Amino acid sequence: MEIAKPEVDSQGYDVIAEENGVVRHIQLKAAKVGATTPSQKIHVGLASKPSGCVVWVYFDETTLRLGPFLFFGSAPGDPLPSIEKLKIAKHTKANAEGRKTERPAIRIVTKGDFETYGTIDELYHALFVRA
Repeated sequence: MEIAKPEVDSQGYDVIAEENGVVRHIQLKAAKVGATTPSQKIHVGLASKPSGCVVWVYFDETTLRLGPFLFFGSAPGDPLPSIEKLKIAKHTKANAEGRKTERPAIRIVTKGDFETYGTIDELYHALFVRA
């Protein structure tokens, strides 16, 4: 497996991974087990990358054990599912007029849109093994 990272996180991905002829542009997200985070924000630029996807990793705060793993993407070699119609994110801080304006390049993906995998091996297969 080959891993690379971009100079700047401006197109919605944190790492590029290549394995079995599949190139994945991956946005990484993390949350502690028990967190109630209902969604993640992703950059629309991720949709233009080959096999773009989001991997949301849960970890045990005490043991640092990883899992479960949530995956938002398509089969290896296929593009990211369409995110055009997903809700547009807003800035977390209000502007001078007190309004939280939209962030047109950021979409909200709900937890229900992700597939859940219990092990790293299962996640690896979702990322790199063609059916």
